[in-house]
Amino acid sequence: MNLLKTYISNFLGRKGSYVFLATVFARLFSFIASWLALKLISNNELGVVLFAYNIIVFLIPISGLGLHQSLIRYGALLKEKEEKNSLFLYVFNKGILASIVLIALIIISSFFITFKFENTQLYVIILSFIILPSFIFEIIRAQFRLQHNNKSFAYTELTHSIIILFSVFLLSYFFKETGYAIALLITPLLASLLFIKKLNIDFKSKTKLSITNFSFWRYGFFASLSNVLTQLLFVIDILLIGHLLEDTVMVTNYRYISLIPFSLLFLPRVFIATDFVTFTENIYDKKYIVNYIKSYMLFFLITSCIMLLFSYLFAAQILTLLDPNFTQFVDTFLILMIGITGIYIFRGLFGNLLSSIGKAHINYYIASVALLINVCSNYYLIPKYGIKGAAITSAILMWFTGIISLFWFWFLYKKLLIKKA
Repeated sequence: MNLLKTYISNFLGRKGSYVFLATVFARLFSFIASWLALKLISNNELGVVLFAYNIIVFLIPISGLGLHQSLIRYGALLKEKEEKNSLFLYVFNKGILASIVLIALIIISSFFITFKFENTQLYVIILSFIILPSFIFEIIRAQFRLQHNNKSFAYTELTHSIIILFSVFLLSYFFKETGYAIALLITPLLASLLFIKKLNIDFKSKTKLSITNFSFWRYGFFASLSNVLTQLLFVIDILLIGHLLEDTVMVTNYRYISLIPFSLLFLPRVFIATDFVTFTENIYDKKYIVNYIKSYMLFFLITSCIMLLFSYLFAAQILTLLDPNFTQFVDTFLILMIGITGIYIFRGLFGNLLSSIGKAHINYYIASVALLINVCSNYYLIPKYGIKGAAITSAILMWFTGIISLFWFWFLYKKLLIKKA
């Protein structure tokens, strides 16, 4: 119990409670913003904007070629404040250039794609510009974490959600779907302008760092690709259900039944976002890392058991809140709940520890294999078991990727310590 108390105490000491509350409120405000857009804009026009936006959302993680990922990992290994600031400036300058190139490629590509819906190309072009302010916003957030200023990091999340709530309401009210697209675009821009001065960065500093080499770029690129594939893993089930069952009702059913389990994945992300810099700074201290792993796994093992017990006892009531007809899919809901405990206990921790030791490409390989298994398995299970088959595949892969991450981390971590010694 002392291990658990210390873990929670350290989390709170690093202002983890601010990160937790900001994340909860951000999700709430985001939901309200989506609901307002649905009420203010016709479904057809809104659907076109959302279709275009979903294309861009998949590309946002590779904005700046993933240099924001490199910033948080390599920045945590630097000792001096001046070095951290110089690394921020390097990422800022190079990342902006890379983001502009990516935007240009998207715009050029849009002219060679035949979109099914009218005005899709227009919104893809407009929304592609989100990539630049989103990248700047992410490196600002990363720099706050490097400064151990998780309180300000939490405020960035909260402020972003408040801006999007009000901008969506005002711009959608006056300019409908075009206003909604503009609201999505200006939100990260306004949030960045509000917080960039709080970093106290000397933009005239030009200290050259030896770490900004090929490995630095490679790490960020693969970390970002891993995030893209992880997002795709959550989307592929819905795409395959629609393709294999040819039943839009089942697509809707699965989308809403999986809504609660997948929404609960924010909890390990909150803890990792709060702790990543700290355990990366101490990555060569085996005793510290082992104690952190024990504490994390104990906390999320207990959390998972409580969550599964509650879900087992009240699954029908939970699904009834969404729609009384969903009670026939209790088994599917429980299978997904069992699946996310694999992310709670293993994947969330060891995936990030792999990134912490500079092996982000391993996460990419694991996600790639998981995606391949997902498609092959669903082609067999969905026609046989319906949406329950999709849930079985997802649950197995959540545990599979987590356990594989565990083995890869310990194998590579031991080699890292031997090399360091």
